[in-house]
Amino acid sequence: MKQQTLWTRALTSTRTRSSEAWSIFKYEFIELNWHRWYALKSYVMSALWIVPFVAVVIEMVLVRLSAAVGDWLVASGTMSPATVLVASATAGVRSMLETIITATLSFLVFTFGSLLVAIQVAGGQYTPRVIATIFLRDNVVRSCVGLFVVTLLFAMRTLRMMGDTVHQLNAFLSACFGLLSIVTFLFLIDYAARMLRPVSIVARVGESGLAVIKSVYPEQSSRPRTHEPSRKLPPPDRVVVHAGASGAVLAVNLKALVAQARQAGGIIEFVPQIGDFLAADEALFRLYGGASGIDERQLRAEVAIGTERTMEQDPTFAFRILVDIAIKALSAAINDPTTAVLAIDQLHRLLRRVGLQDLRGDEICDEAGKLRLILRTPNWEDFVHLACTEIRHCGTGSIQVVRRMRSLLENLMQTLPPHRHAELRQQLALLDRSVAGHYKFPEDLALARITDSQGLGGGLGVQPVSEAQTADGGEHEK
Repeated sequence: MKQQTLWTRALTSTRTRSSEAWSIFKYEFIELNWHRWYALKSYVMSALWIVPFVAVVIEMVLVRLSAAVGDWLVASGTMSPATVLVASATAGVRSMLETIITATLSFLVFTFGSLLVAIQVAGGQYTPRVIATIFLRDNVVRSCVGLFVVTLLFAMRTLRMMGDTVHQLNAFLSACFGLLSIVTFLFLIDYAARMLRPVSIVARVGESGLAVIKSVYPEQSSRPRTHEPSRKLPPPDRVVVHAGASGAVLAVNLKALVAQARQAGGIIEFVPQIGDFLAADEALFRLYGGASGIDERQLRAEVAIGTERTMEQDPTFAFRILVDIAIKALSAAINDPTTAVLAIDQLHRLLRRVGLQDLRGDEICDEAGKLRLILRTPNWEDFVHLACTEIRHCGTGSIQVVRRMRSLLENLMQTLPPHRHAELRQQLALLDRSVAGHYKFPEDLALARITDSQGLGGGLGVQPVSEAQTADGGEHEK
């Protein structure tokens, strides 16, 4: 019995030390490095050199796997260790491998060259914001590059291993990889041509924005949120400033901040908003009550700062990209209102999703219902103004843009809950005033006030002109 008690104490002591060691590891390497893990994840998702590096590792594994399969085939008597061929046949295999190497090297050069051209075209024609969010994160292009690298290295290794003998399995695999690379290259040309179309770019931004909205606002809204006045907090007990390089706020570890505030028995206020630019020594946190005792390093580690905004926790960034595409298309240098209409289509889609979701308030409580975190988020009016104001200012002179904007606003008032209608009605009134101040002819004004989901090309809604009206118009001109 005494020996059993000693074993129990030893086991309990071991578990206690293990728990303490895990707590130290979690604090030092996970909680204090959350922002570094976030930055590393974002970098890996957009870095082009990662895929070729992984392809090198895959090729090394594939070579060893093919050697093991070859040894198994030899042991089973299915294949000889190496097939000895005449000089002409060996030269043919060598020529095939050299052709595969040359082709895959050309495919790699063409792919990277085309990607650079696509980035330049997209940055100049649409907006530079699509480079990091669309082109550098395209997994199809990255996968094609990885296949080309594997094919190139495998064929080079097979050629180096050749003498007067030909390894059948490696030669066969090289031929298969070469044929697959040719097919992939032809597919990549078609894919790149489709990817550069305006409708493809705005659709990709819309899909990304839709995913972010669903992740940030997971609950649907069927009734208006009661706008209670913000509780008046006393002056903060402590202010934590940003220490480090200036940049945009990319993401915040909300669960960790709520847990820290609950454990300390206080309230944490996150001063900037996701997407805001934060300079050095600006206020980052305001701490109230017991939260004033939290370590500054631990608080700063829960905030990811970067040079460019991302979509992970910033749903307004998708709106920003689409609006930039629309107003650049409406500029005098480009003058492409149809592309602006395509961007409005995606804004319509995103606004409808935002209007159906429950836009959480600035106050986040714990499981017990106590306030633990204050985080400012955009409200419905912010989304509507972001989607409509700049396009209305830049696109009033385009009939198809104002007709599509009217269709957007009227459709949202028909499909969204009533508590979303007030801001939509105000935007519709502003659109009417903008159109009335721009178009001088009554016919143009009537045409601009017609709802058209295609901009200009659907049902025009204009009555046929009679001969009497034509005659009256001619006499009026005289």
